[in-house]
Amino acid sequence: MFELLPLLVSALILGLLGGGHCLGMCGGLMGALTLAIPAEQRAQRFRLLLAYNLGRISSYTLAGLLLGLAGWAVANSPLVMGLRIVAALLLIAMGLYLAGWWSGLTRIEALGRGLWRYIQPLTRRFMPVTSLPRALVLGSLWGWLPCGLVYSTLLWAASQGNALSSAALMLAFGLGTLPVLLATGMAAERLTALLRKQGVRMAGGILVILFGLWTLPGPHQHWLMGH
Repeated sequence: MFELLPLLVSALILGLLGGGHCLGMCGGLMGALTLAIPAEQRAQRFRLLLAYNLGRISSYTLAGLLLGLAGWAVANSPLVMGLRIVAALLLIAMGLYLAGWWSGLTRIEALGRGLWRYIQPLTRRFMPVTSLPRALVLGSLWGWLPCGLVYSTLLWAASQGNALSSAALMLAFGLGTLPVLLATGMAAERLTALLRKQGVRMAGGILVILFGLWTLPGPHQHWLMGH
């Protein structure tokens, strides 16, 4: 558990500081969900938005578990070193993205567009959102929306070679995205403005890049562990 802790912190940072990308990808959906809440349900808006986001996070966790099983199979093969290198490079790429220095991660979103084409029509069946179960299901469907940041985090989580660890990392990542998207739904602009500040994003990006460099196999790991 102690060895997983820095990974969980990294996943949480990725989710929290990736909020700017989440706003671009999902802010419109969150606004649409808010507007889709009937007038008589507006008093429950926070609970409905929370259920919606918990459904989304549950999909991230499930995806982490499923892809983590594939990662476990690779981890028990000669490909394990290559998988670790890919994971380290993805962390570095995510750090560059969070800092605003490189946006190549968005190209990965094309991987999930075929699946989303089938899932998207299902979301209309749960609109308008009139109950917590409907919000939860709608959020779980939304969790499969193509997103380069989610996919990159998912591949990194799967590289741990343990399905439960992969699921835990995706859960931490999802919880990291919760404050921004929940604040967006509640029109709380102070938090979103803070997380969009260049200094905050650069600091978080540099932390993730450093962790990616530490993850990269090589003699430097022994030096870092010694210090």
